[in-house]
Amino acid sequence: MAKKILVIEDDKDIRDTITYALESEGYEVISSDNSRILKFIDKHQPDLILLDNWLTDWKSDANGQQLSRELKSDPKTSHIPVIIVSAVSNIAELAKEGLSDGYLKKPFDLEALFGIVKKHV
Repeated sequence: MAKKILVIEDDKDIRDTITYALESEGYEVISSDNSRILKFIDKHQPDLILLDNWLTDWKSDANGQQLSRELKSDPKTSHIPVIIVSAVSNIAELAKEGLSDGYLKKPFDLEALFGIVKKHV
């Protein structure tokens, strides 16, 4: 059974690239352009979440860092590795504050993407 990765990225090109690349490596990918999908996390049961940091959609006061903290603080989802994806210069600090398991700095190459995914699934 393929490992399932949830990709939450509002940039269509980046989301499509990540999805295609991970599917070509044999992963099952569920992708969304917003964080509303997290309401249905029980249904999807991902093995890993790649979470864009600049999401401010259904929770107007939340971003990827805050959503990660919520996921990691909830006993139902705390076991799921969360990787923050962002172009900000202080991404390591944001990931740590968000209780994330790691981060992927944009722009990234596919080897960096594959490396962080393999490390956490």
